[in-house]
Amino acid sequence: MGQSKGCFNMSRMIGTVSRGVRTPIIRSGDDIVKIVTDSVLEAAQDDGFAIRDRDIIAMTEAIVARAQGNYASVQNIADDVRAKFGGETVGVIFPILSRNRFAICLRGIASGAKKIVLMLSYPSDEVGNHLVSLDALDEKGINPYSDVLDLKKYRELFGYEKHTFTGVDYVEYYENLIKESGAEVEIIFANDCRAILNYTKNVLCCDIHSRQRTKRLLKAAGAEKVFGLDEILNAPVNGSGYNENYGLLGSNKATEDQVKLFPRDCQPVVDAIQAKILEKTGKHVEVMVYGDGAFKDPIGKIWELADPVVSPAYTSGLEGTPNELKLKYLADNDFADLSGEALKAAIKDKITQKDGDLVGQMVSEGTTPRRLTDLIGSLCDLTSGSGDKGTPVVYIQGYFDNYTTD
Repeated sequence: MGQSKGCFNMSRMIGTVSRGVRTPIIRSGDDIVKIVTDSVLEAAQDDGFAIRDRDIIAMTEAIVARAQGNYASVQNIADDVRAKFGGETVGVIFPILSRNRFAICLRGIASGAKKIVLMLSYPSDEVGNHLVSLDALDEKGINPYSDVLDLKKYRELFGYEKHTFTGVDYVEYYENLIKESGAEVEIIFANDCRAILNYTKNVLCCDIHSRQRTKRLLKAAGAEKVFGLDEILNAPVNGSGYNENYGLLGSNKATEDQVKLFPRDCQPVVDAIQAKILEKTGKHVEVMVYGDGAFKDPIGKIWELADPVVSPAYTSGLEGTPNELKLKYLADNDFADLSGEALKAAIKDKITQKDGDLVGQMVSEGTTPRRLTDLIGSLCDLTSGSGDKGTPVVYIQGYFDNYTTD
């Protein structure tokens, strides 16, 4: 086939490709290593692509946890909360606003306490779900850094706001859920974790990424019992699932009275899949487990990352951050006087000779300064979706290619 005049001539025109791979429905006790390996090899045969060195196989944390049978009940949560707090009043602070992520956990927490003092951050939760807008705070003259609101004051000021996407009034929803679980409830709104100490000295910190600081500040301010969600179900309770590192963080609703916990012991899984692919194809691929991506919705203002980490386990080739030159910068600055084949050759030569560490250099300015696993996990989360696509495995090719790769 002839090439038209002026066509950009490279031996390979395609860069990064991300494919969602369908798998069987995975149940507790299934061999996750075999299922993922077989699904990828069947997909390659079906779609006509070859397995190559440095390709990436990624699987959702959900299928790993399901294969492990890593589940716990509302009663398991209640028993652990009661054992740690004594069954009296518990301050539950900074939870995210989520029916899938937190509501079922709250049922368990409330079932294990006599009273819950629920302290919500405002105007939004940690991951960007808004109770009210910043504009509404400005209009009412409220300072979110210092003002503590009770429920009566909050309702007087802001009424009954519903979540932009879900249509749920989370304040009312959580209030009713606590009552239905048999506990008394008091709700306040504050952003300084120490405000809870005016109500109780026993605090369960439900924030995700700021939890260590929150615990430190509370203990320094005189709190008596301080635990995080990462310390609830961090060991089995009456034979339940658990996660020694993250507890309830990263959990999702499985049924009306059961949660699926974040998977544990993931490193042997990714290493085994890597070894199995090498055995079957002779190719060295990288493998990772991923949860939520880390990106922000510009309309809803929601930051996706409700999991404690994007990737709980990955093979060694995914360690580190990108080390990339900014092609636009090179074209507009270093080689502004070149064009066509001369420009292409100069940029290729620059990439070939680039330093092993470009941090702080102008030629890398504007490249995304994030860890590889966070970037790849975000790509995977967007590829697999969270609904009915049925592709809990993602196969990525060309991620480590650059302009010089043929």
